[in-house]
Amino acid sequence: MTSLAQRLMGNAAFSQIYEHLWRPVFTRGFSLGGPETQDYDRALRAYLARPGDRTVLDIACGPGNYSEDAAAGLTGDGRYIGLDYSMPMLAQAQSRHRLPRISYVRGDAHFLPVADNSIDTVMCLAALYLIPNPLPVLDEMARVLKPGGELIIFTSVEASIAALPGAGTAIGWSGLRIFGKRELLVQLQSLGLEHIEQTITGVGQYIHARKPKPQ
Repeated sequence: MTSLAQRLMGNAAFSQIYEHLWRPVFTRGFSLGGPETQDYDRALRAYLARPGDRTVLDIACGPGNYSEDAAAGLTGDGRYIGLDYSMPMLAQAQSRHRLPRISYVRGDAHFLPVADNSIDTVMCLAALYLIPNPLPVLDEMARVLKPGGELIIFTSVEASIAALPGAGTAIGWSGLRIFGKRELLVQLQSLGLEHIEQTITGVGQYIHARKPKPQ
């Protein structure tokens, strides 16, 4: 059965309001009304915009919320690739972000159309909790990373609010998955990633990890 979230992401009308209305409000909710998620988001955008010759793959990029940040500092052959399954979201991204180093492709996060060991930065921001069967997506992210490349995730995490009466029902109805505090960390460790860092903001978590370089 298709969840409410999946139906919304494939809706052309919803894609028009997602970037500027629904997503900012929803993201702030991850820090339970506080500023922590927004503060970390600003720092992340600045980090993504640093100069460098690298290839960036943005999984479930939506309407391109991070496209111009990630493309701003690219040099040499550097390129940003936004991947999403929703055609309405990709249409919004393509109409709004036209920098020469930006491109978009429709694809399934479970089967990334990318070669092994080919991407410097793989990220999935505010989307993993909406993807059906999300853990194999981490396998794919690790597969396409170059040795020494980085993985960046922002997603949900367990907190006391998730234990409130009725919260589980609402979460299941919406299609949003709440990850355990160590669930993704254990999966990334099993994939051989290293330097795994987790920052929790309310019911959200940022994770940064790297693929080891050959000894």
